[in-house]
Amino acid sequence: MRIQLTNVGKIFCGALAAAALFAGGYVAGQNRFGQPKTILHVVELKWSPAASDAEKQQAIDGIRGMAAKIPGIKNIWIKGERMQPRDFNAAYAIEFRDRAAADAYAESPVHAAWEAQYVPLRAASVSIQVTNP
Repeated sequence: MRIQLTNVGKIFCGALAAAALFAGGYVAGQNRFGQPKTILHVVELKWSPAASDAEKQQAIDGIRGMAAKIPGIKNIWIKGERMQPRDFNAAYAIEFRDRAAADAYAESPVHAAWEAQYVPLRAASVSIQVTNP
């Protein structure tokens, strides 16, 4: 069976197809985001003028070592892209599975050993923890 459309029908079908294509593009282009229940620990720091580049790098590399040894760490970020205030010069972030994992990190001997190496190298630091309700 063959369907024959009049010119008005063809225009209507073309307009309908164009509207469907526009709506599909609009829906696909919407910004989607989630609100995970993980805990994000963000630290911005200013190195001591006495800290060598090798010591700074060793401290940052130590974050990878901690992530491998402390359960509940999901992700790490170890390169600061933009510092505020501008006189700070490094940053890192650690994402924890939940509050229990963040608390275990704070009390871990692995974290204590890393902190003993890192704290003498910093002149100042600011840290926050962020989560969703």
